[in-house]
Amino acid sequence: MELLLTLEWSPMAVLALMAVRLLVEVVAETGASRSAQKRLRFGSCPWRRRPRMRRPREMSGGEWPYGTFLQRLAPPVRMTLLSLGVRRQVPAGQIVIHEGIRESHLVLLEEGLTKVTASLPDGRSALLSLRVGGDLVGEMSALNNAPRSATVTTCGPAKYSVIQPDRFKRFLKEYPDAALELAAVVSDRLRWSNRRRIDFTSYPVKLRVARVVAELCRTHGRQGMEGIIIDVRLTQPDLATICGASETSIQKALRELRTDGLVDTDYRRITVRDLPSLRKLGNLETSDD
Repeated sequence: MELLLTLEWSPMAVLALMAVRLLVEVVAETGASRSAQKRLRFGSCPWRRRPRMRRPREMSGGEWPYGTFLQRLAPPVRMTLLSLGVRRQVPAGQIVIHEGIRESHLVLLEEGLTKVTASLPDGRSALLSLRVGGDLVGEMSALNNAPRSATVTTCGPAKYSVIQPDRFKRFLKEYPDAALELAAVVSDRLRWSNRRRIDFTSYPVKLRVARVVAELCRTHGRQGMEGIIIDVRLTQPDLATICGASETSIQKALRELRTDGLVDTDYRRITVRDLPSLRKLGNLETSDD
């Protein structure tokens, strides 16, 4: 710079030359394409370009939690469904679907854990179920145009897609196998709901826990080295609400199941070591599957 000033270059010309050199170095270091270099030559700024929209991240069927809607679909069908909606990312505590609201869009969860709750007459909320990445929620209102029957709230950061009902219906017409898998999902959820009503009135807490954990093995379990790992991240308060028991009772029941060698537990994860014995304890027959 001192040399250029000695040659009687103006300070502004020197600064301009330095700015051009800096831009050339940045382009070279980042490996910019030839077209980008041409845009730079004509005065356009690469950092002003619009960012490209990323395509939905696709995982293999084995990576989606077992029993979820996305896990049940063939890869091409899965990718088609993932491309239908508008993607959103929200923090913990965000209400995705409001109970009682008349709306008909569907929510396809891609990442995160959500809880499904319904209001009780005394003002409390009942935890109906948990939904994870790969699950579809809001399908009933989308298909029958009735108000939402429950509230869906994120338990942590979550990513999901909002799909309009007309697009989803066209998708089901184009892919009949997906419609059959949706019917299977709804059937599983109805069976889960019916069992919870019976369990609350018929079984002690330990048997309720055994039945709920065995059912979770069927719907969201995957085989691991030490047994069947339940992919749903459950806290003890979550399990207590599902089983209709106090958290203290749940802690005692899990401790007894660990002592019996039926399950292992760590932070928010349950591994079932002996599913046949657990099912026998919960009075579950093979035909119950």
